[in-house]
Amino acid sequence: MVLTTSAKSFSKDALHHYLEDVASSQPLSSEEEVALAVRIRKGDQEARAKLIEANLRFVITVAYEYQNQGVPLVDLISAGNVGLITAAERFDETRGFKFISYAVWWIRQSILQTLAEHARVVRLPLNRVELLRRISRCRSSRQQETSTRTAEEEIAEELDIPVEQVTDILTSGQRTLSFDTSLGDGENSLLEMMPDNSQESPDAMALRNTLKAEISSALSTLDEREQKVIRLYFGLGGGAEMTLEEIGKQFRLTRERIRQIKEKALRKLRHPTRGRKLMPYAEDT
Repeated sequence: MVLTTSAKSFSKDALHHYLEDVASSQPLSSEEEVALAVRIRKGDQEARAKLIEANLRFVITVAYEYQNQGVPLVDLISAGNVGLITAAERFDETRGFKFISYAVWWIRQSILQTLAEHARVVRLPLNRVELLRRISRCRSSRQQETSTRTAEEEIAEELDIPVEQVTDILTSGQRTLSFDTSLGDGENSLLEMMPDNSQESPDAMALRNTLKAEISSALSTLDEREQKVIRLYFGLGGGAEMTLEEIGKQFRLTRERIRQIKEKALRKLRHPTRGRKLMPYAEDT
């Protein structure tokens, strides 16, 4: 049973029964997901239904995160299920990540789109919404730094766009429900929650998250000093890449000694027992 009905025609009792039915669904193993994905690509509708139904409970979990923002829970679940269906039809098991890591992007995007459509706003084209988001974040960031209202000229200079365009976008935004208005949780605004066309695709996001996990797993086989040298040298963990000399200063070791530690660590990582899991990602780059 996949909920795709609006709240107007879906009773509380029916929703209650739906939640009970979904609660009894059993998660799939990675092997089962792969087998189903292969069948789905061949047009097997039964496999498609099984993959979807096994993940309906997760959609409810995500939908609960967006409650009390003007859209009934049943509509949030319905929207999330639409995203889940899209994910099931597009999932590529050869990429090596779990289905839910891929599906969560589609689920959230579908829910966010529903929130945007239900909000009482004069909607802007998506490209203008994206620019409004950039301008608003720029203004907010500068206000936090200087405690003064940022001039439109400064925003235009930072974003490298004409001042007239900044003025036009801000004026358009003021004619809508304020995009900076809190949606109920005291933190998130409609603007922050709108789908962002500039963000990476679900394939890339899931692949990146899986790769991070595999890298961390591989690094855990090194000793503590080797791990830190590799992380600093390659800028893993979000930091900037560092030179051997810079790393040496942190450890109070010579540049040559840091080079030796790095090379030893890389030899370990290249060993088949450690490097096998990372090979598929190296082939994609």
